[in-house]
Amino acid sequence: MSSTARPEDGDTPKASAPGTSAADPLAPLAALPGVPEAVESVRKSVDRVYGHRIMRRRSSEVSAEAALRGARATAAVEGVDWALEEVRRRSDFGAESEARTVGAALRVTAEAGHLLDIWQQSPLRVLARLHLVAAGGVAPEDTVGRPRRPGEPVDGPDLGLELPGADEVAARLEGLAQLVTGSTKAPALVTSAVVHGELQVLRPFGSYNGQVARAAERVALVGSGLDPKAICPAEVGHAELGREAYLTALAGYASGTPEGMTEWIAHCGRAIELGARESAAVCEAMQRGAA
Repeated sequence: MSSTARPEDGDTPKASAPGTSAADPLAPLAALPGVPEAVESVRKSVDRVYGHRIMRRRSSEVSAEAALRGARATAAVEGVDWALEEVRRRSDFGAESEARTVGAALRVTAEAGHLLDIWQQSPLRVLARLHLVAAGGVAPEDTVGRPRRPGEPVDGPDLGLELPGADEVAARLEGLAQLVTGSTKAPALVTSAVVHGELQVLRPFGSYNGQVARAAERVALVGSGLDPKAICPAEVGHAELGREAYLTALAGYASGTPEGMTEWIAHCGRAIELGARESAAVCEAMQRGAA
């Protein structure tokens, strides 16, 4: 096996029609009209990057660049859209609000790469760790790394969605953990989109929920075998598609309707494809000696 070979996306069986699979709760989503096509399109986009000749000998450099660009982009989705070179050269990320947002994005994106083994066994521990790293000592110590309690506020950009209560958050986090640890064989796109969407809708922590949600999406994509080297940063695509489109698609997820779920999954698919395109451009620049 070459250094760029990777496992297939779960050797996923064909999804059942909506409502027909009690064993796999995500099978109905995988079978929604348009979703299989989105899954295939994402797979082809990712495969093209992994097939680039640069990946044979410089894949670690591509991964590092993808992480940096993903971190810049996840901060941009939060409303802090710094130039890539500013993020690259900056060393102080604690002076003011925008810098703290970018610093949190860098920390949480870097940490995501170290949590794969834990994610597959205990995703709630990973989410707690991601929040702890994102908060970076800024949030009150007794609120960091745990789901919010009744009456506790949530800091962050307005998503235009109703905030679920603490009891609902706890129950749905447990359900999400069960999905991650083995109760679904849905394609990586579907699973990662649900992880991302669920965490954004729930906003389980008092702060940094967006960064945690997108970092968890990254971990899910890596863990699935679709993008094991983390070179296709979906965060880049989410930023490129724009916050308005992001919020519209997220509202579709929150609605729970087939149309809304399809819109969100397709949106996440486009984001992954744009992330793959970004890394393909990085590979081309390396090949020309421009990077």
